[in-house]
Amino acid sequence: MQFSERIVICDHIDEKGINILKKNGFAIDYRPEIESKELEDIVHEYDIIVVRSRTKIFKEIIEKANKCKLIARVGVGLDNIDLNETKKKQIKVINAPEAAMNAVSELVVGFMFDLSRNISFADKEMKNGKWLKKDFMGNEIRGKYLGIVGVGNIGRNIGRIAKSLRMNIIGYDIYPISKEFISETGLITTDLATLVQSSDFITCHVPSTSETKKMFNKSIIDMMKPTAFFINTSRGDVVDEEALFQALKDKKIAGAALDVFEVEPPTNLDLIQLPNVICTPHIGAQTKESQELGSIVIAEKIIHTLQQKANE
Repeated sequence: MQFSERIVICDHIDEKGINILKKNGFAIDYRPEIESKELEDIVHEYDIIVVRSRTKIFKEIIEKANKCKLIARVGVGLDNIDLNETKKKQIKVINAPEAAMNAVSELVVGFMFDLSRNISFADKEMKNGKWLKKDFMGNEIRGKYLGIVGVGNIGRNIGRIAKSLRMNIIGYDIYPISKEFISETGLITTDLATLVQSSDFITCHVPSTSETKKMFNKSIIDMMKPTAFFINTSRGDVVDEEALFQALKDKKIAGAALDVFEVEPPTNLDLIQLPNVICTPHIGAQTKESQELGSIVIAEKIIHTLQQKANE
C-alpha cells in the first residue's frame, strides 16, 4: 500500500525511518531546525507531524493544523504536545517509548556506579592535579535497595539489570505492576513514602502530568536516608529543585544524578554546581542505537496507523 500524505519532520531523526516513509510514498519535508512561528505558518499544509522533544505542539499550532490526522513523537514523553487540543480536533498521537528503554536504563545504571564510587568527582580532582585516594571511599551496589518509582518499560528493564547486579528492588506505581515481573525479580511493591524511606538508590520513571508535578517535594525528600542517592532521567518538573538543592547542600541525602531539569537548559546553577551532584544534558535516549530504533519504530507505527484507518 502506497501513501500520499505529506509529513513535516520538525526535529532531527535517524535517516532509516525517513527512508521507510519515503519508500511507502509519503511526501517528506525534513525541517529539523524549524521554529514554532514558522511551523505555525505552514502546519495547515501537512497531514502528519513528526517531532522529538525540542518542538512544542501546543494550542496555537494545533488550531491551524486543519489537515493533520496524526502527530508522531519519536521518543517517550508527550508533555511537549497539548493532548487536550489534539483530542478536540480528533488528531491521533503516537509515540515510541520502547526505543529509549535500553539507553535510559544503561544511563541510570551508569549513574549508580558513578555515585557509589565517586567516579566523576575523582576524575575531576585527578585532572586538577590532586591525588585524593583516601577521600574517595566508595560503596558497592551489591545488596543495596533500589527504589523504582514508575515501573513501566524502563523501570522494569532497570529492575532486571539491578537484579543481575544482586541488588534488592522496591517498586511503586499508580498502575498495577506486572505479576510476572514481580515473580521474575522478587520486586517488593509498596507506597511512595515507604519506598523513599527504605531505598539506597531512588530512580524516577514517571511522565510529566499534573499529578506527578513536584511529586518529589520537600516532605518526600526529607524521608530519604542520609546515605541515599536520587536519580532522575524522566522529567525535571517531577522534582522540587529547591527542596532537592537544600537536601543536597545540607547533606541530608548523599547525592543526586540528574539528566532532566525544570528548565532546559537549566537556569538553577546552584543545584548543578553542587559537589555531590552529577549532571548530564538530557542524554537519556542519546545513543545511536536508540535514535535509529526510534525512527524505525515511529515510521512503522505511522504506516500501521494509517493502514488501520483505511480499513475501518
